[in-house]
Amino acid sequence: MKLITSYTTFCLSGLLLVSTTVFSQNRQNTITTAVPFLTITPDARHGALGGAGVATSPDVYDNFHNAAKLAFMEEESSLGLSYTPWLGALVPGISLSYLAVTKKIDKMSAIGASLRYFSLGEIQFTDEFGNNTVNHNPNEFALDAAYSRKLADQFSMSISLRFIYSNLTGGQSVGGADTKPGLAAASDIMMYYQNDNIRLGDKDATLAIGGGFSNIGNKMTYSDINQQDFLPMNFKVGSGLTMHLDEYNDFSFVFDMNKLLVPTPPIYGKVNGSTQNTLIAGKDPNRGIANAIFSSWSDAPGNPIKDNTGAYIVDADGNAEIEKGSVFNEEMRELYFSFGMEYWYNKVFAARMGYFTEHDTKGNRKYLSFGVGLKHNVFAIDISYLVPFYVGGQVSYGQSPLANTLQFTMSFAFDKSKSSGSSESSSDSF
Repeated sequence: MKLITSYTTFCLSGLLLVSTTVFSQNRQNTITTAVPFLTITPDARHGALGGAGVATSPDVYDNFHNAAKLAFMEEESSLGLSYTPWLGALVPGISLSYLAVTKKIDKMSAIGASLRYFSLGEIQFTDEFGNNTVNHNPNEFALDAAYSRKLADQFSMSISLRFIYSNLTGGQSVGGADTKPGLAAASDIMMYYQNDNIRLGDKDATLAIGGGFSNIGNKMTYSDINQQDFLPMNFKVGSGLTMHLDEYNDFSFVFDMNKLLVPTPPIYGKVNGSTQNTLIAGKDPNRGIANAIFSSWSDAPGNPIKDNTGAYIVDADGNAEIEKGSVFNEEMRELYFSFGMEYWYNKVFAARMGYFTEHDTKGNRKYLSFGVGLKHNVFAIDISYLVPFYVGGQVSYGQSPLANTLQFTMSFAFDKSKSSGSSESSSDSF
């Protein structure tokens, strides 16, 4: 199973939570999950906003960001297509494709559906002697369906169902063990509040707040050896403020905070003269789904204290002495943040900028993002560009696997006013 283990580790931890080029005095303790492509921002608009999308103005890509916003969409129906070459500085051929559709049912409710397809390039398999066997294109996809409904004029909730398929090995038999594609089902529960009756000085404004839980589902396995991985179960909350400067100019500020609801890797060590590693700090990661969700807020191991010889200081039960306050500090480091600004002129041209940051011990993804958008009648196009940005020069531009990341998005929006010949724009953003 050596090939499966090494390859799976690469796919699940190396692709999204890249920190091997970072030099830090803090202990690295990155959280990894199965199918991390479920956390990649699929569209260029929100990619340009640093990935923030929980409380942006509603659009067709809210199947991913916050399906509760679909009930606030003005369009009767919409279609979105997006393509993202991903981590081209690390491995060629990796990309994310995304298709989304929405449909208003009535003034109070809407439905949405989306398909995400993630290609991980081409992999050459070998046998135990190092001889080439077969080539395989690992791929994963997720199919979503969402229902959103207003429970009040300014508040809505949604539920999404998701089927996930992950084929990393192509069914190859490795080390005498059969492998298989991973299958899972998951759900999102989201909420959204939007108040259009805000005044900032003499200007009208819109305040939005959103949040909820995503990818809550069963563990995934790729073989018959009963090794299971958590989905990237996630809690997210965000806010947005749009200032309507005049008839032609709108300016928005958005902010998101996320936290994975999966176990933090504990610390193992040799104690009391033992020759085998035992758990000395943190909690056993082999937990049930509900247990993992609730305990993920307090299961960080913190910083175990060592004596002058470099050995862990442990009590009679084999539990390490932990530096005071380090457990709470590590839990706070597991939060990651997105900030974004968006400017619209006459609901036709948009300019965007964002920043994404994650603690260096938890993956160290840090980047600036920029983008533009154009909209004409029913058609819109958006482009974003990602620039790695590490304060203090920890990682140079050329080293980062996130360098030169581009996203391309096309959107189509249709409503009754357009079908009847009206030329008035019905939405301020995509």
